[in-house]
Amino acid sequence: MNGLKTMVLMVTLTLLLVAIGGTLGGRSGMTFALIMAFGMNFITYWFSDKIVLRMYRAKEVSESEAPELYEIVRRLAHRAELPMPRIYMIDEDQPNAFATGRNPSHAAVAVTSGIMRILSKEELEGVLAHELTHISHRDILVSTVAAAIAGAISYLAQMAQWAMIFGGGRDDEDRGNPIAAIVMMIVGPIAALLVQMAISRSREYGADEGGARISGNPRYLASALRKLEMASQRIPMDANPATSHMFIVNPLSGGGIVKLFSTHPPIEERIARLESMSLRK
Repeated sequence: MNGLKTMVLMVTLTLLLVAIGGTLGGRSGMTFALIMAFGMNFITYWFSDKIVLRMYRAKEVSESEAPELYEIVRRLAHRAELPMPRIYMIDEDQPNAFATGRNPSHAAVAVTSGIMRILSKEELEGVLAHELTHISHRDILVSTVAAAIAGAISYLAQMAQWAMIFGGGRDDEDRGNPIAAIVMMIVGPIAALLVQMAISRSREYGADEGGARISGNPRYLASALRKLEMASQRIPMDANPATSHMFIVNPLSGGGIVKLFSTHPPIEERIARLESMSLRK
């Protein structure tokens, strides 16, 4: 059911991008939006893992450099029937982790130095099992493509704003309706954000459940999430908002209205679901 929901949301995002292109620029705008969607999806599919790992200055580590980490990942990957992913370390005090890669055969798991310091071995198992579930479900590719399309929608809206300010655009049959364009400039990016949030949140719940099953104990991940949530509020991280959905907990601190637009489900709800799984065992 989650897979069907995600597919519907992805199609909705793509259609929204094309509709905004058509509203802002008529047939030529629609064509431009389609080309943009194709180009961004191509780049995302082949290069997103390299881009995000370089963005956070992640360093690939060998088994001799991180033997315990390798042992945990290898054991969990075997349980999940996945190829051994590459392992990266990020020199950041905030405890966090993410997975990336276009498919299980080209996957990587990255952890911060902070997470290695504060989690027990069992809690780290819960976190890594969560990330391996993302790899198994190909969630990272889906979420990254969604982020790329949402970014393209925001970009189109900004282009339209500048065109109106400086009197751009042609007065011909390809020009979009100006009133509809204004509405799209306001509503489009908000709608794209909401769809992206829906995709990211549904995938997080699925990864929590899968991670709990792979690790063998839902309480491992529940305990880790408590620690990670508290630490992320105390220890800042210079994270790019466009990649915040990739981390196991939101690396960007903030409350109030910011939390309403978070790509992550509430930690309390995630923990409650994990604990209910533990009670059913």
